[in-house]
Amino acid sequence: MASSTPLTTPPLPPPSPPPPPKASLSVRLKSAFIMGMTGVLSKWFLYGFNRVEVTGFSRFLDVLESRRDPAKRQRGLLTVSNHISILDDPVVWGILPFRYMIDPSNLRWTLGAADICFTNRFIAGFFSHGQVLPCHRLKHSPLGGPWQPSLAQAIRLLSGPHPTPSFFSSSSPSPSPSPKPPSSQPPSGSLAPPSPAAPVSHAFHPTARMPLPPYSWVHVFPEGCVHQHPSTDLRYFKWGLARLLLESDPAPLMIPVFIDGMQRIMPEDRGFPRFLPRIGRTVRVAFGEPVDFEARFGDLKKRWDELVERETKLLANDGKIQSRAEQGNGDATAGRWALGELPTEELRCGKEAQEIRIELARRVREEVLKVRRSLGHFPEPDPSFGLAETWRPDDEIEATKYKSRVDGSRINQD
Repeated sequence: MASSTPLTTPPLPPPSPPPPPKASLSVRLKSAFIMGMTGVLSKWFLYGFNRVEVTGFSRFLDVLESRRDPAKRQRGLLTVSNHISILDDPVVWGILPFRYMIDPSNLRWTLGAADICFTNRFIAGFFSHGQVLPCHRLKHSPLGGPWQPSLAQAIRLLSGPHPTPSFFSSSSPSPSPSPKPPSSQPPSGSLAPPSPAAPVSHAFHPTARMPLPPYSWVHVFPEGCVHQHPSTDLRYFKWGLARLLLESDPAPLMIPVFIDGMQRIMPEDRGFPRFLPRIGRTVRVAFGEPVDFEARFGDLKKRWDELVERETKLLANDGKIQSRAEQGNGDATAGRWALGELPTEELRCGKEAQEIRIELARRVREEVLKVRRSLGHFPEPDPSFGLAETWRPDDEIEATKYKSRVDGSRINQD
């Protein structure tokens, strides 16, 4: 009798990624109108009343052009710049050709102050459809810091499709109200972040059910405030920025940007009429080369991934999550938590996690300074400005608009 070959069940194929979410027609039309109108007004103001010089622009437009079809994108886009005026965003993006202004799917998302942009339903609706996420700042809210839901949402915007909740759902990680760090501690977002726990109210976020489009463009100002230094030197970069690069999956394409001249359009020491921007100034916007992530940040990413793997195993051993082997099926996210969440204290506030984030933020700041240096007419930056410790005296100041004790620059956190 011929021997029979035992039947084997072939392994299940890995689950297909969910289709990219799509906003409703109403949301898309509102976004196109608001962003198009804002873009046209910004272009009219920039080119009609001022002089504009842009370097590296064709290279940046090539990147945007390659991303026009959302279905063909393979990674998100993160742009990072200095912050020298309350009008930096959206006015600077008036340099874009009109065809981009009416295509929200290929325009930037950014973070805007919750205490300014989300104070009532009308204003919140405008900024939400203008692709702005509400950012809480510690000088205005105890909910500020690097663990607030908006950073998790920015991580998801930069990442590929993931089965994670959309815009500020109840399962999004949220920070707890925490007291302002004492003067003996470094500023928020540098060395001593608050711990997450209690939910955050987003009552004035009307697009709470709007899906997060994958592989989006996110622009951030990591200095965390308007900083008008006489020679346009940069403050330290807060390490919430590092979360966007370390936790996005896959890591986004990063392009450094340097802005000059907007501080003369809206100087913090301007007199009457204070609410009106000045005209006849020269605005310079310089785009750097896309940063080689592996060459510049690969060692830090490797350390971060190893730390995440260790914490994942500890959680699996404690029975708090299933191990990858238990979930199996080739799912790379098995045994992991929702994208943008950090479930352990070690990942949030551990010594190694802090070191990785601080070093990565420092290197990103260096990339922006390289662009500044390429313009040729700025003095060398002060190395101490890149350290959070340098700015501790400013953290003692209760005012939101003040002259820095560190460098005499004008600061606006309002």
